Amino acid sequence: MRVILIGLLIVFASFVQGQDTIRLMHYNLLNYGNYWNNCTSSNNNVEDKNEYLKTIVDYVQPDILTVNEISDDSYYHQLILTEALNTGGINYFDKTNLPNYSNSPIMNQVYYNTQKFNLISNTAIQTNYRDIDIVNFSINDPGNDDDIFLFCAVAHLKASQGYEEERGYEANQLMNYLNNAGATGNYTFSGDFNVYTASEPAIQNLLFYPNEDIRFYDPINQLGSWNNNDYYAAVHTQSTHVSSSCAAGGGMDDRFDFILISDEIKDGTDKIQLLEGSYQAVGQDGQHYNQSLLSAPTNTSVPDDVLNALYNMSDHLPVVIDLVVGDETGYVRNTETNFDMVFNNPVNGQLNVLIKTGQPSYFQLDLMNPFGQLIFTRNLNITDQTEISVRTNNLKEGFYLLKLANEKGMITTHKIIVLH
Repeated sequence: MRVILIGLLIVFASFVQGQDTIRLMHYNLLNYGNYWNNCTSSNNNVEDKNEYLKTIVDYVQPDILTVNEISDDSYYHQLILTEALNTGGINYFDKTNLPNYSNSPIMNQVYYNTQKFNLISNTAIQTNYRDIDIVNFSINDPGNDDDIFLFCAVAHLKASQGYEEERGYEANQLMNYLNNAGATGNYTFSGDFNVYTASEPAIQNLLFYPNEDIRFYDPINQLGSWNNNDYYAAVHTQSTHVSSSCAAGGGMDDRFDFILISDEIKDGTDKIQLLEGSYQAVGQDGQHYNQSLLSAPTNTSVPDDVLNALYNMSDHLPVVIDLVVGDETGYVRNTETNFDMVFNNPVNGQLNVLIKTGQPSYFQLDLMNPFGQLIFTRNLNITDQTEISVRTNNLKEGFYLLKLANEKGMITTHKIIVLH
């Protein structure tokens, strides 16, 4: 049984009538198929990693999986298909054939659900270290007469401090390519960017490129100095280990892994839109800053077997987003609601929410932290009005998001301040 965080997204997606929801996951696989850099057949065994990855994939259920750090040997690209994805009666995942122009020993790869996507094309941008790959999908949407396209770019930017300018060059190679191609539409850019702060040239080039039409956006808008900063503990993705002969050590203290989105996906202007609150670093509970994933306090954000798989699979956490597909993807911005929500703000000890509706309806009330992680949720069947109380004594002081959605996909979201 899934914990409520991922389960909530599945329940909420069912509210969006006539629309499909697709899940994109990005993951650095830590030298999958490569026995070098202190990673051996004992501490980074492929057979073991297949089982760990299968556990994670079975839990998250992505429709698109973009990965970094897989061997350049095509055998291992296929092995993930047969041993981690197309198992247990599933046979509909396929992969792309990426060229590796940069001749790197570790590559990217993109796996996808053929029941939902058709592969149109893929291309690669050569850099000094590793290719940046761009894959074009069309989406199988029987309810839509027009083709819907999704472009997924994936990169593994140069690692380590001291290579900030190199990462900036790599990011700029992508942006210049998109600019010269006149790229518009639904784009995601996922990868291990190896950045330590939002002031690095790579992030600046991606988010503030001169051509506004091709800029990317951070879905959770958490820009700052992430490295060794506990304020960003809830979005750190590396390292799952404090010490290890293969994995990087140091505990959870860096936001290296990202999924960025185009303005079309952000605003839902081209039949695909980000599902609000869906961006997650899987297994990140915000309570393990500078600690391993398995350190105290007990991490309950995912089931125990998934937590163990995340720890042993890689020194990175995967990141995920959900995308809503359909003709009416602007539902997130719909303000013509027939319901209202009254609440105390700021909140000191207890949040009281009064919900009034003009007609009987099913609702979902969520309280989330600024990073989109769920604090409280309640499903409600309201005919006239009802009041909900939520204790906030155990919450840290700061901003939170209060969201109310009805079964027609109409949403109202407000910021609240929790004080003590």
